[in-house]
Amino acid sequence: MIKSFEEVLLKVKSKDIKTVSVAVAQDIPVLEAIRDAKKNGIAEAILVGDKEEITSIALKIGMDINQFKIIDEPDVKKATLKAVEVVSQGKADMVMKGLVDTATFLRSVLNKEVGLRTGKLMSHVAVFETEAFNRLLFLTDAAFNMYPTLKDKIQIINNAVKVAHAVGIEEPKVAPICAVEVVNENMPATLDAAMLSKMSDRGQFKGCIVDGPYALDNALSEEAAKHKNIKGTVAGKADVLLLPNIETANVMYKTLTYTTNSKNGGILVGTAAPVILTSRADSHETKMYSIALASLVAGHK
Repeated sequence: MIKSFEEVLLKVKSKDIKTVSVAVAQDIPVLEAIRDAKKNGIAEAILVGDKEEITSIALKIGMDINQFKIIDEPDVKKATLKAVEVVSQGKADMVMKGLVDTATFLRSVLNKEVGLRTGKLMSHVAVFETEAFNRLLFLTDAAFNMYPTLKDKIQIINNAVKVAHAVGIEEPKVAPICAVEVVNENMPATLDAAMLSKMSDRGQFKGCIVDGPYALDNALSEEAAKHKNIKGTVAGKADVLLLPNIETANVMYKTLTYTTNSKNGGILVGTAAPVILTSRADSHETKMYSIALASLVAGHK
C-alpha cells in the first residue's frame, strides 16, 4: 500500500506521462508546480493564457518555457474555456485552475458544448500525508458539496474510492464521520452513516468497505476505538473520511494544513477528466502533488 507522496510520485513516474491543460497559466505558484512536475517526470503541460505574462513569469522562476506549448489568449474567460476544450478534445488528460476565479473556472468545466460534465455528482477529494499516521488519508468533501444528502454521499464515496484505487489502495476503508459513534435519531449524519454502512454490508458499494457512524478519534486511532470498545474492519483504520458537511470538512482540511507537518494534494472528480481545483493559498508543492494525483486518476481504468 502506498503510504506517502514520495511513493505517489514514484508510481506516477512508472506510468505513461499525462498532459495537464492549465487555464489562465500566468500565475507564479501554478507555473512553479508545472515546472517541477515537468522536471520530475510527472506531467507535461499546455499553458493557456497571456503568453507575454507567462513568458515573463517563467523567466523569473527559472522555467524553460520552450519546453511547453502555449496557447495565447489574454481574455480570462476565453482562456479558461479553451483550456477545458483542449481536454475535451483529447489533447490533454486533465485541466488545472490557474489565475482565474473558481466560479468562472467551473462554468467552463460544466460548459454544455466543450465541458467535462458526465451527469454524475462532482466532489472534491483531498489526500493528506501526516506524521501521525502510517497511511494516506482521503478527506471528502472540503470544497464543493455543501450539505450532501444521502444520495449525494453515495456518489461522494464512489468518487473518493476511485481516487484511492488509482493511488493503489485496493479496498479502502471508508468512515462516515459524525460527532458520535452511535446512531442518534436527533443527529441526521448518524442516520446517513448507518444507512451507508448497511448498504456496504449488502454489497451496494464496490471495491471498498463502508462502516459507521464513527467519531473522528475512533475512525483514525485503533487505540481510541479499543478504549471505547468499538470493533470492526474500519475502526481505527479508516482511509477515507466522509465528512458530514463542507464546514466540518473545510475546517479539518485547513487544520491539517496549517497546524500539522503534513503534505497534501486534491482534485475534483466525477468529471470526464480530473480537475485540479487548488486554492490560491496552496503552495506550489501542494499543486504539484495535485497534478500527480490527477495523473494517476487519468490513467486508472
